[in-house]
Amino acid sequence: MLVAEGLTKKFSGLVAVDDVSLDVAEGSLTGLIGPNGAGKTTVFAMLAGFLHPTAGRVRLDGADLTDEPPYKRARRGIARTFQITQPFAGLSVHENIAVGAYLRHARRADAMDRAAAIAERVGLSHELDKPAAALTVAGRKRLEVARALATAPRLLLLDEVLAGLNPSEVRDMIPVLRAIRDDGVTIFMIEHIMQAVMNLCDTVYVIAQGRHVAHGTPQHVCADPQVIEAYLGHGAAARIAAGGAHARG
Repeated sequence: MLVAEGLTKKFSGLVAVDDVSLDVAEGSLTGLIGPNGAGKTTVFAMLAGFLHPTAGRVRLDGADLTDEPPYKRARRGIARTFQITQPFAGLSVHENIAVGAYLRHARRADAMDRAAAIAERVGLSHELDKPAAALTVAGRKRLEVARALATAPRLLLLDEVLAGLNPSEVRDMIPVLRAIRDDGVTIFMIEHIMQAVMNLCDTVYVIAQGRHVAHGTPQHVCADPQVIEAYLGHGAAARIAAGGAHARG
């Protein structure tokens, strides 16, 4: 469905993303992980059209989107959330979600109806009349998902939608995300919370220092020596292996 080929992004002399290729299958829930500063959000910004790659191409269903602006990609069915939530504080939760719905619905009544239906899907139906500024962190994360979902996407890019949540809030969000995927929306998510990655993702891509390190099932990448060293430093994989062998002995 989504294919990125050789994505590279340079900021002056800094190479933030270096020749990253990946593909996201339709109907999948795919993860993108890596240490802080690995370039994950920069990859998402290029996929969504907020940044133009220095090199490489982005394709959706075979169509080249590399030079298309974000609003055209949104019309094609790509929506994204942002790591730092910024709701329209002066609007209600209902009105915030409706902002996304206006992409497909020109009439206010239709957009508000769509927003109410989306609120039900993400667990915000009892918060519709609240000012968005009054929401908790968990509520704002749900609102961020709802506003993107209201655009009726085929592909949803989630940037650390679970960040800042406590363990019970993470557990509550996992079935919400799984239900969105089960309803036919393909999800590609950046996430640091490995509990969620292991429970949700079919395939995981790992990048470190802007470069592709590994990809495969969550179980596969968590055991990959290159992934272990990307997170824990040079020699960590060998030390862990030696420790395991010692314990077995």
